[in-house]
Amino acid sequence: MTDQGVVVFGIPIPSSSPVFLGIVAVHVAAGLICSVAGIVAMLAPKRSGRHPSAGTVYYWGLVVVFLSMAALSILRWPANTHLFVLGVLSFGAGVIGRMAKRRLWPGGLRVHVIGMAMSYILLLPVRPTLEVNPRLR
Repeated sequence: MTDQGVVVFGIPIPSSSPVFLGIVAVHVAAGLICSVAGIVAMLAPKRSGRHPSAGTVYYWGLVVVFLSMAALSILRWPANTHLFVLGVLSFGAGVIGRMAKRRLWPGGLRVHVIGMAMSYILLLPVRPTLEVNPRLR
């Protein structure tokens, strides 16, 4: 018997396992925190205060998103390989962006901005819009 999954708020979740659903809940919560913190950091004045605070919340939320993504991908390998790649790229860009600013690299501001922007873009949810022909799978 195969697990048919569940639908939550109109979103299909590919497994009904309590462990899988728990990890999905943590992943979604951390993703929402990252989304809001990223917007706050982008719009805040770039000085002490709101920008670095929101950036710190974004980074640590990204760590949780990355770890939960890795667990979810392992549980559904190889179906989620593409999501694993996006998660690694997002986390990698965020780490590089954070390191560039914290370690005061030459040209670090540019690397920080590009790294954090790429991290945020890659973090955003991906939802396929086209159904793959079942005969091509």
